[in-house]
Amino acid sequence: MLELGPIAFASPWILTALLALPLLWRLLRVIPPLPRLIRFPPIRLLLGLRQTEETPHKTPPWLIVLRTLIAALVILALAHPLLNPRGGMPGTGPVLLVVDDGWAAARDWPARRRAMAETLERAEREQRPVALLSTAPPADGRPVAPSDVAAAAKLRPLTLALVPKPWPTDRRAALAALEKLDFATSVHVVWLSDGLDDEDLEQRTAFVTLAERLQRLGSLELIADPPQRLAILLRPPENQGNDLTITALRPTGAAATEERAEHRLRAVAVDGRMLADQPLIFAAGEANASARLMLPAELRNDLARLTVEGQRTAGAVMLIDDRWRRRPVGLVSTSPLDSVQPLLNELHYLDRALNPFSEVRRGSIAELIKGEIAVLVLTDDNLPDAAERQAVAGWLEAGGTVLRFAGPNLAEAADDLTPVTLRRGGRALGGTMSWSQPQRLAPFRRDSPFYGLEVPDEVTVRRQVLAQPSLELAERSWARLADGTPLVTAARRGDGWLILVHSSANTAWSNLSLSGLFVEMLRRVVRLSQGVTGHGPDAVLAPLETLDGFGRLRPPPPGAAPIAARDLAVTPVGPASPPGYYGRALERRARNLSPEIDGLVAIPRLPDGVGRSVYRDQGETDLKPWLIAAALLLFLADTVISLVLRGLLPLPRRRAAVGIAVAIGLAAPAAFAQGTGSDDRIMQATLETHLAYVITNLPEVDRTSAAGLRGLSLILNRRTAVEAAEPIGVDLAVDELAVFPLLYWPITRQQQPPPRHVVRRLNGYLANGGTILFDTRDEGGTAGGTGLLRRLAHELNVPPLVPVPPDHVLTKAFYLMQEFPGRWAGGTIWVEQPDSRVNDGVSAVIVGSNDWAGAWAIDDAGRPMNAIVPGGELQREMAYRFGVNLVMYALTGNYKADQVHVPAILERLGQ
Repeated sequence: MLELGPIAFASPWILTALLALPLLWRLLRVIPPLPRLIRFPPIRLLLGLRQTEETPHKTPPWLIVLRTLIAALVILALAHPLLNPRGGMPGTGPVLLVVDDGWAAARDWPARRRAMAETLERAEREQRPVALLSTAPPADGRPVAPSDVAAAAKLRPLTLALVPKPWPTDRRAALAALEKLDFATSVHVVWLSDGLDDEDLEQRTAFVTLAERLQRLGSLELIADPPQRLAILLRPPENQGNDLTITALRPTGAAATEERAEHRLRAVAVDGRMLADQPLIFAAGEANASARLMLPAELRNDLARLTVEGQRTAGAVMLIDDRWRRRPVGLVSTSPLDSVQPLLNELHYLDRALNPFSEVRRGSIAELIKGEIAVLVLTDDNLPDAAERQAVAGWLEAGGTVLRFAGPNLAEAADDLTPVTLRRGGRALGGTMSWSQPQRLAPFRRDSPFYGLEVPDEVTVRRQVLAQPSLELAERSWARLADGTPLVTAARRGDGWLILVHSSANTAWSNLSLSGLFVEMLRRVVRLSQGVTGHGPDAVLAPLETLDGFGRLRPPPPGAAPIAARDLAVTPVGPASPPGYYGRALERRARNLSPEIDGLVAIPRLPDGVGRSVYRDQGETDLKPWLIAAALLLFLADTVISLVLRGLLPLPRRRAAVGIAVAIGLAAPAAFAQGTGSDDRIMQATLETHLAYVITNLPEVDRTSAAGLRGLSLILNRRTAVEAAEPIGVDLAVDELAVFPLLYWPITRQQQPPPRHVVRRLNGYLANGGTILFDTRDEGGTAGGTGLLRRLAHELNVPPLVPVPPDHVLTKAFYLMQEFPGRWAGGTIWVEQPDSRVNDGVSAVIVGSNDWAGAWAIDDAGRPMNAIVPGGELQREMAYRFGVNLVMYALTGNYKADQVHVPAILERLGQ
């Protein structure tokens, strides 16, 4: 391979043919064009005259230049020029492509795809076989294993199907997998690394061990991002009073932390609303960055996930469940806390213990119940009367949680608002007249919500209220003293919990309130009120939604298995236990990746002889097809010019020849620029399903179209089998339209009618099965946009249109619906008059006015961008459903129009 700056030639020996261009120039000069034959009858009079020698007319110089240029383009094309080449590979043996496809590789996966494609292209040019080895465990649970050694073309589908996993790489398994490869000759290894070091292995990291093993195969070329561009990791947030503190890690290493770096931390609600957006700053020399999230309790309880902008990895996403939400707790109080000595007041200890993780409210029973609280706390100083007990019982039955503490008042006047029947009087332990000693707490049983908490030896109870023995006493006891007497009992009352601590909340009867155990017990009671610990330790939590490598929630893969509640925090993240949500819809637990990772370290110094480079934003471009296309266009121009010069075309010779030469000569670079500009996007569109919109060159309209189709693609991925990638903007005059099944065309007043060549392209697109949704975006109807649409589509082959019939496939393609609102509602939707003989009965043109892209549009945080009138979020949901029906209609045609589906549809309509 010959490299000349940014251009290289895969077959440089062909360039020697350029030496023949002067000879070609000479030949073209001495060979005149064929003479023109003109029939002239009087020519017979000249017969017999003496002929004089004449010099033939020479080929015009500009035509010689044109033909020499054609020959030069052909020679350059055969030399296979490459723009931004990666370079040749050492050796002549097989190529081993090693790919780190763990979570950290997702940060810039397109760059890795380009690198894989370039490696296969280089191997294919050099006719070298290739084997593929990915270092992350496969999603189907199989062990890490290399592919068979095969031609590069056969491995290309495997690389296209490779996606990052939401768990780390396993380089020890990759080391073991290398033993399955048996190469007879030296191998060139290309390692596409995620840039992160691995765990220790025999006094060395697994990364270094794998690098040395790969280098022993022959030669090693490692490609990795620079340390400043590596993935970062979000740590689980910590409750700090009323706020959440979030910490992020970046890799440590020689150069990883030298520069200051700033990211954006985003807090997102369940419905996609962005609750907060604030900076996350890594100072120079620091590997940690912290941010304090200050949200009102109402917004904090809506928090569903934390993300880092620009870091599309599973490690940069933190799923949030009820463990991090602040639940309002009501302390029944009839007087301010500072009206008595705080160390004697039970509310003082409760307030101090609950404040770190809950929003504490104080007031009367009626005031607290009227507000939205999760737990109602009753102390012995504030026993409810009969009316208040009735109100509390009703709130309890509806799903509330009541936590009571015993004391002298309850011991003497027990009521029915207790989980077990109490004995009159209290039990005193210790003292001058008692042989018994203060009792310690017994370890919590497995069926207790407090199971797993460590019981300090210094916690003792001096007095308690005893429960009457009963058959259900054992199962209602959540905590016991060392002698077996209950300390905490609980029982279900309707949908709520009634919990009683058989001792006081202050230090009068025990020192429990002075310990950290008291705080953790209260924390679990508060969580129980929201169902977080509603799963017993033996409960099995099934996966609900799991994260993919890019940090997106998806349906769980087939290999994901249920996990016992007690093992959720200790089970390693992997194919059988990916990060995501587990449990039930209303009682789900978040399982994140970051707790599994101790820290991030950039790759160390590589062994001597290992070549290292970085991922490039632009891969190499093969110029051969475009040079051949340019030569072909110039050859056609030369043919036309030759016909003109011979008089075979009825055109003025010189003016026509020069005009055609100039026109085709200008068309060649234009066609070349057109092909090179859109090639990558069109190739991408053939590999994945993309929704497309027409570029209007109006920034606000184009942003809305892109955001709208992005929101619709997200809905399609969540609800259907369609796997839609990022939407693509289409230039009607340049881009190939045939790869897009559906075009969204927003109509604006600034648009001009398309030129004739664009009209021909659009008519061909419609005739070959494409569908265009024209959206006039009028508020309240199509009256204002009809004239604009008629002006734009005047020359298009638009068939006769009718309002959507009640039984049209659009009404039942996925959802059953009769109205199709967008950002606006009420406009009429027009479709092609049904004719099953054309395009399988699918309408090539759909016209409406409801601004669907405005309704679908979401920002980078996933929250809606525009208000919906008049129906609000319900109307937005219907707009999404119309979008799903529309895409299904464009992709699957009229298959639901047959009679097979009628009984099922009628049954659903009846329901």
